[in-house]
Amino acid sequence: MKQHAMDVIVTCDEGYLGPLRTMLYSLRASNQGAQVRIWLLHKGISLPALEELERFCSVLGLAIEPVTVDRVLLDGAKCSERYPQEMYYRLLAPSIIKAPIERALYLDPDILVINPLDDLFEIDLHGNAFAAASHLDAVHPATALNKARLSTSSDYFNTGVILFDIARARKSICVDELFSYVKAHEQVMLFPDQDLFNSLFGAVTLRIPDEIWNYDARKYPDNIIRTWGTATLDWVMEHTAILHFCGKNKPWAPGYRGQFASLYKHYDVLAQRVLK
Repeated sequence: MKQHAMDVIVTCDEGYLGPLRTMLYSLRASNQGAQVRIWLLHKGISLPALEELERFCSVLGLAIEPVTVDRVLLDGAKCSERYPQEMYYRLLAPSIIKAPIERALYLDPDILVINPLDDLFEIDLHGNAFAAASHLDAVHPATALNKARLSTSSDYFNTGVILFDIARARKSICVDELFSYVKAHEQVMLFPDQDLFNSLFGAVTLRIPDEIWNYDARKYPDNIIRTWGTATLDWVMEHTAILHFCGKNKPWAPGYRGQFASLYKHYDVLAQRVLK
């Protein structure tokens, strides 16, 4: 099985397949002609739902590889409502995916891809195992708080978009260490999946610009200010590749009024038409 031009990792349950389809539609629309393979890591999406997703991907020209994660892999992991089984999938992906691939990009389902991803896949990682963006700058109060809380010195990375150097990631990720860390530090973990990644892998993660590769859609006004007026809506549409709808308010929910609500609804409607 050869490396595709773009290997993309996603994880979700059956309830998130709608947003996932919208994200995949935007991914294809913004990367026309690229060979894309989707690795769907899940614990038990029903066969009819998987078959429908496979038809959807086939129409778009996306290869898809559903992988049911073996529960045995998570023996010893702390799992609860706050620590769902799926939170470990993105970090364990290099071990779960056995294919001989060099790089893979993890994407949350609550994302729109609005420009090509070629440059991200080709970025020089400078020997790091991962690349990710931070939504916090050095002077943000939460930056110092997170470093003190987690005893880290690196940036605090958002885990909704992670580029993996698969070989280096496999060497960096120890399953037992992941599970032991959660059990030993659960009292200080505010955002379990992100805290886990930052504590164990922040030092081997390359920081990439969030305004291009993981733009927090909630922060449009803030970004206008911190870029001295540069990051206008026109700038975002031309330069930003990944729009991430972070937080509890999601663009597919009734009443969402974010800056990019219309853009999301546009892609959502187009995705719904694919199988009609």
